[in-house]
Amino acid sequence: MDERANADELMEQKFGDLTVQINRGQCIASSNCIKLAPEVFELDEEKIVSFKQDAPEIERERLIEACDICPVDALVVTDSCGNKLVPR
Repeated sequence: MDERANADELMEQKFGDLTVQINRGQCIASSNCIKLAPEVFELDEEKIVSFKQDAPEIERERLIEACDICPVDALVVTDSCGNKLVPR
């Protein structure tokens, strides 16, 4: 296993009626999500996307777009009913 072995974990956080899940093992650090939602996402010391501590609420559609732009579908968004919104 490579140096990112401990990156193979899932992170999850709620934003309003949305739940965002980060598959850290899948992340390639393109930073596209950070460009669209810098108040929510950041690269950690392992250069893998993670949630910012105490991330504020964000506009629903902008959060969905920030997750949808991930080139490797490392971000998954579900609504309060469990419907998967991202990846589409």
